[in-house]
Amino acid sequence: MRGFIQSAWSRYDRAAGALGSLEPVALLLFRLWVAIVFWRAGVAKIEDFYGTSYLFNYEYRVPLLAPNIAAFLGTWIELITPWLLGLGVLARPTAAFLFVYNIIAVTSYPGLWPHGFWHGLVGSAFADHKIWAMMLLIVIARGPGVLSVDGLLPRAMARDS
Repeated sequence: MRGFIQSAWSRYDRAAGALGSLEPVALLLFRLWVAIVFWRAGVAKIEDFYGTSYLFNYEYRVPLLAPNIAAFLGTWIELITPWLLGLGVLARPTAAFLFVYNIIAVTSYPGLWPHGFWHGLVGSAFADHKIWAMMLLIVIARGPGVLSVDGLLPRAMARDS
């Protein structure tokens, strides 16, 4: 019986190791997924800036910023940071920035949590934002992976040395 368990564990360990090699691809997909979402939001904001201004003036409640300044900053943040995240340039700080930005977006728009923020936090409300937050947390914790500028640059510089 002990030999069977050791054999099964050995097979499991090899399979887990093989699946672990998918990490760079998973990190790339997480970065690209979140980058595309934020990029599309920025494009939608710039295509209809009057609508964006309306939302920031009458629907969103961004703390500490005048609505038109928040609209301007939100638009440009969503047009610039996705490129950094997607390419993996300063990916950890960019992911951390977008993580906080995502929290601000969720808390600034009460329409996302009609039954109360805390109910929505553990319920199904604003599920997309929670998924994006988890993807960003993984990038913050693990880094962008080898399929990124951050991952490729040190190896390129080591070759030149």
